[in-house]
Amino acid sequence: MSFVRFAVRRVAEMAATLLAASFVVFGAMYLAPGSPASFLLAGRSASPEALASVNAQYHLNDPFLVRYLRWLGDVLHGDFGRSITYRTDVSRLLADRLPTTLTLIVMSLAVVVAVGLLLGRIAAVRGGATDSAILVTTTFAVGTPSFVAAVLLQGLFAVNLGWFPSSGAGDGFADKLWHLTLPSVALALYLIGMLARVTRSAMLEALDSDHVTVARSRGVPERQVIRRHVFRNSLGTVLTTGGLIVSTLLVCTILVETAFSIGGIGQLLELSTTTKDFPTVQAISLIIVALFMIVNLIVDLLLPLVDPRVTLGTRSTA
Repeated sequence: MSFVRFAVRRVAEMAATLLAASFVVFGAMYLAPGSPASFLLAGRSASPEALASVNAQYHLNDPFLVRYLRWLGDVLHGDFGRSITYRTDVSRLLADRLPTTLTLIVMSLAVVVAVGLLLGRIAAVRGGATDSAILVTTTFAVGTPSFVAAVLLQGLFAVNLGWFPSSGAGDGFADKLWHLTLPSVALALYLIGMLARVTRSAMLEALDSDHVTVARSRGVPERQVIRRHVFRNSLGTVLTTGGLIVSTLLVCTILVETAFSIGGIGQLLELSTTTKDFPTVQAISLIIVALFMIVNLIVDLLLPLVDPRVTLGTRSTA
C-alpha cells in the first residue's frame, strides 16, 4: 500500500468516525436531566406560553433526527448555533476563547517535550544514581494530577511568593505568556513524568540492541551512537506517546483553566455544562473530538516516516 493511499484511507476513516462522534455529541446532552428551557427561564415564571416561546426559538420540540441534521448542516457551514447562556453566536465565543486554550496547550507541550525528553535521555545514558533520582522525580510527577499541581503551584508561586499571577489569561503576547506560565507547568507536570519514563525505557531497549553493539565495536564515538542509533530508534515509541500526550492536554486543560480562571474553552465547557447550554457544549465537545482525531491521524502518518521498521497501516495508541 502506497503512502498516499494509506493517507487517503486514514482521512476517510477519520471523517466517518467524526460523523459518528457528532451524532453522539449532539445526543449526549439530551440524556442529562433537565432542559435548556428551564435554565433560560430561571428566576421567571415558567408559564406554558414562555416555555412554548423558548422551545420554538431553539427548535426544541422538533424530532431529534431533524434537530441533528439541521445542526450538522449548520456546523458544516461554520455555524454552531446561538449560546443559550451568553445569548450570542457560539462561533464568536469560540473565536474569543480558543486562542487562549491553544496557547496554553502549545506552551505545555513545549515544556513536556523539552523536559521529558531531556530527563529520559539522561536517565537512560547515565544510569546509576542519576537514573534512580530521575525515576523518583518522575514517579512523583506522574502521581500528581493536574488539578492538584495547579493548586500547589498557585499557592506557592502566586499567593506566597507573588512571582506569577494567580488567575486570568493576560492581555498582549508577553503578558499572556506570563499569566499562562504556571498553568502550563501544572498541565505539563504529569505528562513530563510520562514522557521521561517512556523515553528512558525506549532508549534502554535500543542500547541493548545488536546494531548498537556493532557500532561501538567499530569505534563509533559514544555521542554519535546515542544520537544516531539509540535516540533515533526510540523516536517511534516517543512519537506514539506524544500523540497520547496531546490528547491528554486537550482533556486536562478543562481542570487547569478552571483552577486559574483562564477563560479558555475548557472553562467555558465547564460553565456551559452546568447551565445546560446545549449549543456551546456540543460545539466544544465536537472540536475536542476533532482535534483528538487529527492528532491521531498526524501520528499515524508520521510514524512510518520516523521509524522505517513500522509498516503502513500500523495505528498509534493515542
